[in-house]
Amino acid sequence: MVAPVDLFAPARCHRLVVKIGSSLLVTPDGRVRRAWLEGLVAELAARRGAGQQILVVSSGAVALGARRLAMPRGGRASLEDAQASAAVGQIELAQVYSELFAAHGIQAAQMLLTLQDLEDRRRYLNVRATANRLVEAGAVPIINENDTVATSEIRFGDNDRLAARMGQAVEAGGVILLSDIDGLFTGDPKRDPDARLIPVVERLTSEVEAMAGGAGASGMGSGGMVSKLQAARIAASGGCHMAIISGKVDRPLTRFETEKIGTVFPAPESAPAARKRWLAGRLKVAGRVVIDDGAVEALRHGRSLLPAGVRAVEGVFERGDVVDVASLSGQLVARGLSSYPSREAVLLCGRKSHEIEGILGYAPRAALVHRDDMVIL
Repeated sequence: MVAPVDLFAPARCHRLVVKIGSSLLVTPDGRVRRAWLEGLVAELAARRGAGQQILVVSSGAVALGARRLAMPRGGRASLEDAQASAAVGQIELAQVYSELFAAHGIQAAQMLLTLQDLEDRRRYLNVRATANRLVEAGAVPIINENDTVATSEIRFGDNDRLAARMGQAVEAGGVILLSDIDGLFTGDPKRDPDARLIPVVERLTSEVEAMAGGAGASGMGSGGMVSKLQAARIAASGGCHMAIISGKVDRPLTRFETEKIGTVFPAPESAPAARKRWLAGRLKVAGRVVIDDGAVEALRHGRSLLPAGVRAVEGVFERGDVVDVASLSGQLVARGLSSYPSREAVLLCGRKSHEIEGILGYAPRAALVHRDDMVIL
């Protein structure tokens, strides 16, 4: 049996995404932790030398730029402050990575993305093609959210989910999130002395999600354990193993390999097709459809969602929009493209397929969400 840590080794993981948060990369006074980053880059260079392709998702631009511009609250006082800080900080961030990777004979590249670059199918394919070409050419892409243009309505909000989305897009074997904590605990280790580190999470259940705490301890970043579990769900839907490990040590990847401290979320053995991976990883949906237990069981056996199993329709959406499919208890079951606009879907709740034409006045599509346009979560 393969040890969880070995899922991320170069021999088994051909392509790895590593995410670095602001609190690890930048000191409280807005300076790069250069010695720490040199050690991490050395680890990444060694992995690349062993045949593993590397992508880095790095925060830190806002924190760095805020110091240069003397912005209040680390550049987070307003959206305009954050955007201005990011514009300045991204230059410094790119320069540091370029220098450190160059010391190992490796070319760094920069990719700045917005949420829409991965939510829109055409732009998503372009991002994937660019990232694939960079790593195939031997470069290490340094990826960050484009905070200079992103707004509160159209942003990832944290780089945990961006890392998982990129892992999904480029079909990476693994995603490692460097955190300010060793992994997922049964409780808050700062408040509960009996809290235990969970080494492996085979499935993201509601009980597991209840263990997630609030925002990151540093206050510098925008993530937290909740966003990391959301990232784990995205990664798993794309066939990527994910790990949460501490970055508050020198050479964190080596510590993970040797001491095996962290939480690993193994991906299912079979990943969905590329189009369904994109669908599963979307962060914005237009609405939600609530279904009964019989319909849940039918979907898990590979069937389409028929109106008869629908109990409620939430939100306003059109035909072809992405909707979540949830159980009566609120558990997310699937995500797919609706065959009907919400105004018609409401009328079809609980109705048999042969009744649809009489209700709507036109020849029906039997499924509310066809199995070819749906991914089970």
